[in-house]
Amino acid sequence: PDIAAAAGEVEASQSKVGQAKANYYPQVDVSAGYKKYSLSSTTSNSSLDEYKTSAALSQMIYDFGKTPTGVEVQTLNREAANSDLRNIKERVVFSVKQAYYGLLQSKQNRDVAEETVKQFEQHLQQAKGFYEAGTKPKFDVTKAEVDLSNARLNLIKAENALRIAKVVLDNAMGMPDAPEYTIEDAFLYQKYNITLKDAVDRAYENRPDLKSIITKKKAAESSIGLAKKGYYPTLSGNAGYDWSGEKLPLQDGWTVGVTITLPIFSGYLTDYQVQEARAKLNVLKAQEESFRQGVILEVQQAYLNLREAEERISTAQLIVRQAQENLELANGRYAAGLGNPVEVTDSQIAYSNAKTSHIQALSDYNVATASLEKAMGVR
Repeated sequence: PDIAAAAGEVEASQSKVGQAKANYYPQVDVSAGYKKYSLSSTTSNSSLDEYKTSAALSQMIYDFGKTPTGVEVQTLNREAANSDLRNIKERVVFSVKQAYYGLLQSKQNRDVAEETVKQFEQHLQQAKGFYEAGTKPKFDVTKAEVDLSNARLNLIKAENALRIAKVVLDNAMGMPDAPEYTIEDAFLYQKYNITLKDAVDRAYENRPDLKSIITKKKAAESSIGLAKKGYYPTLSGNAGYDWSGEKLPLQDGWTVGVTITLPIFSGYLTDYQVQEARAKLNVLKAQEESFRQGVILEVQQAYLNLREAEERISTAQLIVRQAQENLELANGRYAAGLGNPVEVTDSQIAYSNAKTSHIQALSDYNVATASLEKAMGVR
């Protein structure tokens, strides 16, 4: 819907360009009329019929640049509308990317939750076997049952989070009733090599919203010149042909002439139009400066988030390996009758948390990459 609305603005701006060019073309009008006159005197009453048909043509010859300046203003406004459309498209692309990574993260978190449930199910069966054999106390069984229930509770939450993430992605794609689909079940990690300075430079060069403001500022500058054209005269040519009379056949005649229209006093209208155009230009200048500062901030935040997520990925990978090794040791000790259920529980939870943290880091990195590309005005 947002893209459709922006595309409508582009279409409207194109129509305004055509409107501005209309003065280049001749204007042709045709009219027809009928009048009935009543004539009265002291002796009698009578009436008189009059018929009239006319065709008129007028052509602007020279308006001291008013028409070409108006075309220039509307052409710049059209360029700004195109930049706005591109900006909307990039925002939609980012929203879809962000929702996609959110869905992928939720799916992998659900998989971790399922794996945790299976691990605790196996541990419960193991604890029951030891208890029935008389080598472990009842506490091990009840502890394993509690752990399994908590794992199932987390799985329910993870499955609901997955459903919500899919709804968010469907909405971002503009398909609230989207059919079932599958997504690629893998996060890609590709190092994004760019310096902060280069990122800011690319943003200044590519950002469509910044280009829109700059183009609107140019249009505002031209609008000042357009408003000043109101002080100048307009030269136009005209021609006409008409038929008139009280009865058929009508009498015909023609006219040809040149008209120059010079504004003498318009209630200070032109003065106020010039003031308005200058005020709008000052507003756009201030908006451009504020926007450039906002671009720097947005790029810096995205860049720093990218580097932070990159560092977390390598650390999270190490923690996953360590937690997996610790879990294997805890399970081995318990299977050998040397460990206790608390060790197994703590190790399993630590392993699940480590995998979840790794997934989070990968998701954050991909979102940060998309954020940086959006901040730079690239896809």
